[in-house]
Formats: sequence, C-alpha cells, structure tokens
Amino acid sequence: MTKNAFVTIIGRPNVGKSSLLNALIGERIAAVSAKPQTTRTKITGVLTKGDTQYVFIDTPGMHRAKNKLSEHMVKTINDSVAELETALLVIDCTKGISEPERVLASEFSKRSHVILVVNKIDLLEDKSELIAKLSEYSQLYDFAEIIPVSVLEADGLELVMQAINKFAVEGPHYFPDDMLTDQPEKVIMAEMIREKALNNLNDEIPHGIAVTIESLNERTDSSGEDILDISATIYCERESHKGIVIGKGGSMLRKIGADARAELEAFFAIKVNLQCWVKVKEGWRNREALIKNFGLD
Repeated sequence: MTKNAFVTIIGRPNVGKSSLLNALIGERIAAVSAKPQTTRTKITGVLTKGDTQYVFIDTPGMHRAKNKLSEHMVKTINDSVAELETALLVIDCTKGISEPERVLASEFSKRSHVILVVNKIDLLEDKSELIAKLSEYSQLYDFAEIIPVSVLEADGLELVMQAINKFAVEGPHYFPDDMLTDQPEKVIMAEMIREKALNNLNDEIPHGIAVTIESLNERTDSSGEDILDISATIYCERESHKGIVIGKGGSMLRKIGADARAELEAFFAIKVNLQCWVKVKEGWRNREALIKNFGLD
C-alpha cells in the first residue's frame, strides 16, 4: 500500500524554511541565504522513503508587499495557506511572535494539521527560555505537535518526519520515486547562481538580482571527459549595481561564478564550464512582463 503526504512549509523570512526543506530532502534544491526573501516562488521537494512519498512545498517568507514581485510572493503564500492540509510553521526561537504569524495562525482552517517547528535552538544559551517560547506559541493555535529543532545541527529532524508521517494518507506516488524536485534543471541552476550572488553581494543589491540560464550544452572534451557548458545572465536593477556585481577587474563575478560552479558540479555530478554575464533591467521587480519572463509570477 502506497501513501503520500503533501506538506507546506511556511513562516516569516530568515527562519530557516529553505534550509529545513534541503535538510529533509537531503539535497540543496532551494536557495539559502542570510538575506530575507531569498525564496521567491513555491519550490517543491520530493522525498520517497519506502511506501511513502513526501511532497514538500517551500514558500516565500511572510512579509508586506512593496512591489509587484512582492505581491506575487504574498499571493503565493496566501494561496498555499488556503490549500494546505498539513503544514510546517517554522519559527525562530530567538525572536518573539510577529504580527504576520498571528494573522497566519488565525487563517489556518480547523481541518489543517499544523506542526510548529521551533528552529535555531542551538542559539539559545539559556534553554529555559525555550519553555517560555513554546508556551507563548501554543496560545496561537492548536498545533498538532510542537518540535524544537536545529536545522543547522540536524537536531530534531527525525521527529519532524515522524510527525508528518502521522498525516500520510493512502494514495499513489505522484512523482517518480527517484525524483527530488519538480523544478526544471535550468531553474535549479539559476537558483544556485543567485544564491551565490546573494551570499557575496552587499545588502542593497540582492533583492534586485535575477538569474536566467541562456544556454546549456553537454559535450565531451579531447580527453573523453564530459563537460556541461552553462551560459547564465545575472540581471540587476540599476546601472550602478552592475559594477558592484562585476567587481574590480571582474573579481566579484569570478567569485560568484567559482562558488556556483562548485555547487553545480557537486549537484549534477559533471564538470561545469560556467560563463556569467551581467545586464541591467531597470526596476524589473515592478514590471509584470519581466517578472513573468524570469518565471517569478
């Protein structure tokens, strides 16, 4: 008898939603950065263990929309909450309850199975603070379970899986058992490059960054080694940002490319020849056509 469980991962920015998804799947399929709003669209991760297939949907962090791209992100969150049956509400145990979290909890339907994942417990020096935090959040909603974890230290993740397993239902596997994500290869590649840009660039630049894969070509070199040629374009919103992304003598772009190349090679198990270019699209986050072109609608 096969089973499936569809699980939506929600929470405010920077609580560790994408890191949790990657940890549960066992692969880095979602971009992770200390910058808020790293995740821009729904990302589906798939894990098949025995007869049960778990389908995780990572969502953007809850925030107040400031441009058209943000509006799409907020709509993604609202649509996901309206449809969810099982959810992981991820919180940062070092912070207090936010207004978006209160609003979100009030919108959970009575049929929803919501597991509260209390992340970053490794940052608490005084563990007695955790008891007070759990009590505070337990007043928000009748959570199915409350599980303290440290995604960074892989502590408590098995408890999360055990909790999810209780809500798995009899049914087919909707994806091939060896599939990790429904994201096309080009999307995964673009996200890996954007992640490295986020992690290397100044705070004022990353929100205006988008990445597209222009071309892919697999070939065999003269020594018989397989090589994947990838041509990518990094888009920024202002001409002044272009120089920052490129860096003095191209140093920043080379660093982004080198970091991305290492991860691409590890993920796709092939030698990668990555070429990155930088272009400007003024104010693209407020231009519907460009948001759609970048696949962010």
